[in-house]
Amino acid sequence: MTWLAGSWAIFRKDFEVELRDRYGISVLLMFVVSTLLLTMFALGQQPISVHAQSALLWIVIVYAASIGLGRAFVSEVERGTVILLQLHAEASMVYAGKLMFNFLLVLAANFLAGVAFVALLNIDVDFPGLFATTLLLGSLGLSGATTLLAAIIARTANRGPLLPVLVFPLLIPLLLSVVGATKNALAGGVGWSGSTDHLVTLLSFAGVVITASVLLFDFVWKD
Repeated sequence: MTWLAGSWAIFRKDFEVELRDRYGISVLLMFVVSTLLLTMFALGQQPISVHAQSALLWIVIVYAASIGLGRAFVSEVERGTVILLQLHAEASMVYAGKLMFNFLLVLAANFLAGVAFVALLNIDVDFPGLFATTLLLGSLGLSGATTLLAAIIARTANRGPLLPVLVFPLLIPLLLSVVGATKNALAGGVGWSGSTDHLVTLLSFAGVVITASVLLFDFVWKD
């Protein structure tokens, strides 16, 4: 089995399991929708600044993702399939397959969150292309950072609350850039011209965390 075929097989397995039980996507969507609805009812007709709107969207996204993506390896432990994967697939195949699945999951949830955010809170988006690009790069960095940490916490006793606590300090550079780029995409923002630094930071963040995760995952997975 080639490396690409092995990674694709792990991605397809996780995708089919998710389609069957819908745990991850249900958690993500319920958290996002309920949080945005609560915010809409709490704010009423009160206006909030563009910066606060951007921060609010990414607070919801980060905590929803940290809850949903934490299941990537915990589910393997609960089903007793960890040893099977270790025997039949290289560590890098497992990481690549899990990363692809997490990226697809968080990307779908983030775009739905973005649509719900705009519709429920009546937000004006002047630069939809920049808004979509920020969601795409933010999803890539978020899934890259959480996949390795999900493998680490799957080996601990208190798996549930650990991922949001561990991932937040790591995500500070990403959060500063996604909030800045999102603010520039909303009404009154400067658009693409003022967002180059933010987008380069997001792309660099995703590259660094994924490269570091590939190098470290072998030790996490086998030790």
